[in-house]
Amino acid sequence: MSRFIKVAAAASAAVLALAACGGGGDDSSSTGSAGGGATVTDAQVEAALQKGGTLTVWAWEPTLSDVVTKFQEKYPNVKVDLVNAGTGDKQYTALQNAIAAGKGVPDVGQIEYYALPQFAIGKALTNLNSYGAEALKADFNPGPWNSVNSGGGVYGLPMDSGPMALFYNKEVFDKHKIEVPKTWTEYLEAARKLHKADPKAYITNDTGDAGLTTSLIWQAGGKPYQVDGTNVTINFNDAGSQEFVKVWQTLITEKLLAPISSWSDQWFQGMGNGSIATVATGAWMPANFVTSAPAGKGKWRAAELPQWTAGQNASAENGGSALSIMEKGANKELAYGFLKYANDGDGVQVRVDGGAFPATSKTLADPKWLGDEFEYFGGQKANEIFAKSAQNVVTGWSYLPFQVYSNSVFNDTVGKAYVSSTTLADGLKAWQDQSAKYGNEQGFTVK
Repeated sequence: MSRFIKVAAAASAAVLALAACGGGGDDSSSTGSAGGGATVTDAQVEAALQKGGTLTVWAWEPTLSDVVTKFQEKYPNVKVDLVNAGTGDKQYTALQNAIAAGKGVPDVGQIEYYALPQFAIGKALTNLNSYGAEALKADFNPGPWNSVNSGGGVYGLPMDSGPMALFYNKEVFDKHKIEVPKTWTEYLEAARKLHKADPKAYITNDTGDAGLTTSLIWQAGGKPYQVDGTNVTINFNDAGSQEFVKVWQTLITEKLLAPISSWSDQWFQGMGNGSIATVATGAWMPANFVTSAPAGKGKWRAAELPQWTAGQNASAENGGSALSIMEKGANKELAYGFLKYANDGDGVQVRVDGGAFPATSKTLADPKWLGDEFEYFGGQKANEIFAKSAQNVVTGWSYLPFQVYSNSVFNDTVGKAYVSSTTLADGLKAWQDQSAKYGNEQGFTVK
């Protein structure tokens, strides 16, 4: 399941055209069906669920199918039409087409965290503060909760999260007497030692990935994106970005990264045969190891992310999505009832049982869940590592209100550093400039 979606320029332009017309990010006028800033009470939502109706949900996340079944058992008068309109970019394009046409807009849509600000500022999503959603803050971990907040509004309930971990091939590390790195400097040394011992083996792969880049900058304390309504600042010369550049440029220059794209067959083969020794990614990854790299079973383990500064415990999010109520949806009370059930009610356990990684603080503190032993990881209780990571996500991160477009041009800018003499710093500057140019063209004020 690719977490870093590239979106066609035409689809992105459609999203941004809507966003530019939408104005600032403090969309307090989006009050749901109550209107006029009134609050829709839980009692009103429950009454709507008992009365029933039809609810259309667009989502691709597989465990939602079981959630819908259980939800309909509890509320038999509600009929949920669960539609897979495509993963990520394909669904976003379909959503924009429906919004532009003024018909066929679903009641609920799955929106990835990096894309959510773009839809929120475009007034395509309902501000859930009118339903009292702000009171649910304590129910969720800080990373995903911050990701559904935009301009003072709450534009979805977190469905899952991706606190990062370092997955590593213990068999390969033991064979070459390599210690699990606790800092990124140690990671660089491990990369050198491994590749020298076995020229066919690499510490990891990377051909240029927007999601990995921004997540590692996030972990380093970087804040390259500052957003205040339609006023945006982009600065990849900040301290966190420079920490990332220092290590990653060395990995590129010394050819210590496998020139293999993530999510390719070759990538999973490398995990199975030991030629790729680590993967730094979100805690949703284990299921992908099981299904796509079965030859690595028993060889891999999870560890905390290496730190940019020794002794710290900083982490970041990598992937994840929310369920949001579409502003042009027809059944908002029913939609909010479904959101609460799926993401903050009984549906959470249904999804966890199906292999999803939770965004709720209660689940991450559950001894039973924490004690789950991962057969693929040699019986390791990996959830303990993931839960700790979730609590240590660095706060204050923002995505651009046009991040979907920005990510789509990553390979044309930063990606050149992986295949040419362009430096990573120059690539980030080009990405910064192209993103700023596009944002200004769409009506934002970008510095």
